[in-house]
Amino acid sequence: MRLATIRTGGGTGVVRLDGDTATEVAGFADVGALLAAGRLEAAASVTGPTRPVAGLDYAPLVTAPSKIICVGLNYKAHIAETHREPPTYPTLFAKFADSLIGAEDDLVRAPEPESMDWEGELVIVIGTEVRRARGAEAEAAIAGYTIANDVSYRDWQYRTTQWDQGKIWADSTPVGPVLATPDEIPFQARIVTEIDGVIKQEGEIHDLVHGPAALVEYISTITRLRPGDLILTGTPSGVGHVRQPEEQLEPGQTVTVTIEGIGSLRNRVVAG
Repeated sequence: MRLATIRTGGGTGVVRLDGDTATEVAGFADVGALLAAGRLEAAASVTGPTRPVAGLDYAPLVTAPSKIICVGLNYKAHIAETHREPPTYPTLFAKFADSLIGAEDDLVRAPEPESMDWEGELVIVIGTEVRRARGAEAEAAIAGYTIANDVSYRDWQYRTTQWDQGKIWADSTPVGPVLATPDEIPFQARIVTEIDGVIKQEGEIHDLVHGPAALVEYISTITRLRPGDLILTGTPSGVGHVRQPEEQLEPGQTVTVTIEGIGSLRNRVVAG
């Protein structure tokens, strides 16, 4: 099953996507609210007004998650290109809801930083509240997956040893377009990031140092995870700041992140 949060004339709402048709799932402002109500399974059989998938205006999948936890240095190839050792424990940082934009929204380049980079990522969407989850409980807490572009302003990120100031800029992180339940996604699904149609990143979503269930176990040990919380799992190799010469996003470019079974983010970069 694939669910999306879309903008409507009266705000936002949830739809289920079946091929080229989107069916309204009434009563919920976003997918996070549907998960909090425990209605994920019920959404599979909901009937209601329909509309074409083409032309949907995607809002961030979860508009106001209680937590956005990000994992750095989690793909082996990306670790290698940064000349670091694989971490023993997940490298964590956080974002805020104000960072999120929709899957096809313009990506406004802030005027202050000088280096804007891309990071296509698989995102875990939490479906049930858990604390200190282990094994099957951690696996079952995952409602499904979506996509993010963890856009990073590198010159600000590396001003200090703490990365947040390069990662938490307002309106900088596209998330969506859909929540895809785990059965929708091939085990060896590819993640690909393109700039104006040129592939910059390519990997397999399960080529992770710390996999999805392990991340839920680790993070839920630290804090309570709630329905609609997002965990960005890290990026494959091919980011701009390690390229020779270094590359960055510029106004006028379009950055696309695609994961098999989920879909694509497609965001045009515009000057702030």
